[in-house]
Amino acid sequence: MDYQAPSLAATFLATLKRDLLLAFRRRSDFMNPLVFFLMVCSLFPLGIGPDPKQLAVLAPGILWVVALLACLLSSDTLFRSDYDDGSLELMLISPVSLYIQVTAKTVAHWLLTGFPLTLLSPVLGLLLQLPFTGMAALMMAMAMGTASLSFIGAIGAGLTVGLRKGGLLLSLIILPLYIPVLIFGVSSVKAAVDGFDYMGQLAILGAFLALAVTLAPLAIAASVRISADN
Repeated sequence: MDYQAPSLAATFLATLKRDLLLAFRRRSDFMNPLVFFLMVCSLFPLGIGPDPKQLAVLAPGILWVVALLACLLSSDTLFRSDYDDGSLELMLISPVSLYIQVTAKTVAHWLLTGFPLTLLSPVLGLLLQLPFTGMAALMMAMAMGTASLSFIGAIGAGLTVGLRKGGLLLSLIILPLYIPVLIFGVSSVKAAVDGFDYMGQLAILGAFLALAVTLAPLAIAASVRISADN
């Protein structure tokens, strides 16, 4: 009987469903970044004082930097369990597209990390006295920005998955690539708060996301193959 490879859509959905199910069984893997985001943002009013004007000025930068670090914290685990239990080698020798599989795993990572951060950001924005005029820009920028961060972080996670202590190396590789997303994410929220048009910054974040979705899976697949070969 001839083997018929599953369609790309079926492969994508099966990989996405598998990763979401595994994350549900290991809740700590995706709860840790959310707890980190909540705790660190909550500490800033205690550290710099309760002055609403000062907090409002600093809020966009605080929210974006902490969200960036939360994404970085979770990126290290993206391929770790698959590498430890041998699933990653099965992915490499499987007849289905590795591009589709790593794309599905990265989308699952965003659904478990970036999407909850996007939903939490207005609540923490209120805590940091961010004006209501900046909330819409904050959520739209967070949704697109964290998705780009997941794809960029997956490249570093693939390169360092074979290393026993690859967390520091992952930070050194990935943090410089996060900076453009951070700059335009903060800029869009500041522009909205000051009453200026912020659609230009959101358009650039959308362009970053389009590039990440189309090109990053190629780099992720290559980085995973390099780690497996070593």
